[in-house]
Amino acid sequence: MAGNIKVVIWGAGGHAMVIADILRCMGGYEIAGFLDDANPHRHGQPFGGATILGGKEQLPKLREKGISHAILGFGDCAARLRLCGVVKDFGFDFVTAIHPRATVAREVPVGEGTVIVAGSVVNPGSKIGAQVILNTCSSVDHDCIIENGVHISPGVRLGGTVRIGRGAWLALSSTIAAGVSIGEGALIGAGAVVLSNIPPRVLAYGIPARIIRSTD
Repeated sequence: MAGNIKVVIWGAGGHAMVIADILRCMGGYEIAGFLDDANPHRHGQPFGGATILGGKEQLPKLREKGISHAILGFGDCAARLRLCGVVKDFGFDFVTAIHPRATVAREVPVGEGTVIVAGSVVNPGSKIGAQVILNTCSSVDHDCIIENGVHISPGVRLGGTVRIGRGAWLALSSTIAAGVSIGEGALIGAGAVVLSNIPPRVLAYGIPARIIRSTD
């Protein structure tokens, strides 16, 4: 493991395990440990091939030990957007985790802290922001714009020239038609087929998708 970059993963659930696996598959990284603020009783327990070190209070201690890289390992979009600033304030740099068996077209920009899981496809002309999750077998067609903090769940399909606003969350196997825009903070339900633009901060689902209520 000598010479590998040590990374702390903030989160200790299923998504955090997926990230740990991606980093190991990429090579060049060592998992320094996981952080879990929600379950103090797990502190010190083995998890995901490393140890749950504690909660947020461990960040300055890890920096003092020379660990300078981190990644957020949980799905909540608003929390990722909020806590990425906390991590930066402690002096950490974010790693970007792209599984070797994901397909990302050449010259597609991918922001810091983003996770692209195995089986995902990103086609040419697209732009992927920071702190984004492109989950298992999701598909982003040509010229899409995925803004910061978006979570695209497993099996989601985006047509060409789709725009997904900051912090939006697209649930399992939803489909977004070509040219459609999804507003900031919107939630798209599992299996939805979205044929027209969705405004910010609403829940929409169905075939075709309909706005159900505001999320404010």
